[in-house]
Amino acid sequence: MDRPEIFTLRIGIRVVHNPMNREVGHCGLFINGGSRDEHENEHGLAHFLEHCLFKGTKHRKTFHILSRLDSVGGELNAFTSKEETWIHASFLTEHFERAIELIADIAFYSTFPEKEIAKEKEVILDEINSYKDSPSEMIFEEFDQQLFGKHPIGRSILGTEESLKTFRKKNVLEFWKRNFTSDNLIFSSVGNIPVVKLRALMEKYIEPHHIPAGSIERVKFKGYRAKNIEVKKDIHQVHTVLGTIAYDYPHKKRPGLSLLNNILGGPAMNNRLSLNIREKYGIAYSIDSSYAPFTDTGIFSIYLGTEKNNLDKSWRLIWKELNTLKEKELSARQLRDAKKQIIGQMALAQDSGGSIMFNIGKSLMLFDRVDSMEEVYENIDEITSRELRDIANEIFDEARMSSLTYTY
Repeated sequence: MDRPEIFTLRIGIRVVHNPMNREVGHCGLFINGGSRDEHENEHGLAHFLEHCLFKGTKHRKTFHILSRLDSVGGELNAFTSKEETWIHASFLTEHFERAIELIADIAFYSTFPEKEIAKEKEVILDEINSYKDSPSEMIFEEFDQQLFGKHPIGRSILGTEESLKTFRKKNVLEFWKRNFTSDNLIFSSVGNIPVVKLRALMEKYIEPHHIPAGSIERVKFKGYRAKNIEVKKDIHQVHTVLGTIAYDYPHKKRPGLSLLNNILGGPAMNNRLSLNIREKYGIAYSIDSSYAPFTDTGIFSIYLGTEKNNLDKSWRLIWKELNTLKEKELSARQLRDAKKQIIGQMALAQDSGGSIMFNIGKSLMLFDRVDSMEEVYENIDEITSRELRDIANEIFDEARMSSLTYTY
């Protein structure tokens, strides 16, 4: 990956571009606002707004928005998370201007028609119900609530049927105006377009608009208490999550926990949990671990789906792996292999222009810089076995662990 180009528009929006000699381009507008930035009476509004962005602008109806890129083989999409919202597109390089103009139209000229708002409530209600029908997904929503209580991070991104009913056009506009500030916006781009041309397109479609300055202030989470909860459900498999709060994005131990998580239950089939519980004993189809950092906190968790009569044995095997990492430092060879693996995974991710677009945009927002891959690899190489053991003892402390189990 080449070193990204970064510049700031006159209206204060920062732009990051990674030039790549590829046939396909990617670009997107990153809004530093998600479900945790909702007020108490706005539960689910960030996600609802994301849906409504495609329902009409001053220049286009829904059909024309959806067809503008699709008609030339491109893709337009959006998503909402706890702390961010993205409007993004992928397309043949020749359609860069078409994509930028469309994203600008959606961002600056959405009209949020009341008729479409009413219709979209039904769509999102179906989305909520689909989660309820999938315990392996729903359990993570409820585990977040268990960890963070009434804090906004603990809320479901989708909202509830009750909260959806209260939303009106004025609520959508208020949330959009509150979060749509120059300090909260990053335009991220990847593809075969000179930065001079990209700047010209930004000046043509983005810069003419007035955007207020300002940034959001987030309430930090405090007062975590470990809890173990079991819920009876009409299901055919036990689902369980074990986890705790973890390091935030700026924390110096974040890279170490990312590496430790990769060793324990990352995406590779040779992670320790998979090799032991799935491959050796064959008592679980799905088992993995994950680490999700936020701006001021984070979540580490292990998910397991198994038969009810295998649950106790699975717990013992999980804790055996956790305690091994707490008690014994990795050998020099184990550490070297673990680093090679995660670096290889990162390198493969660079094969996706879309992933690069998301990563450089988020990095610029969080850290006001974009590290080269060489710098990222150097940070990984500096991690020691002792550091990993210390992190394991801190994060895998049994007294700090919470659990949520769906059983039958």
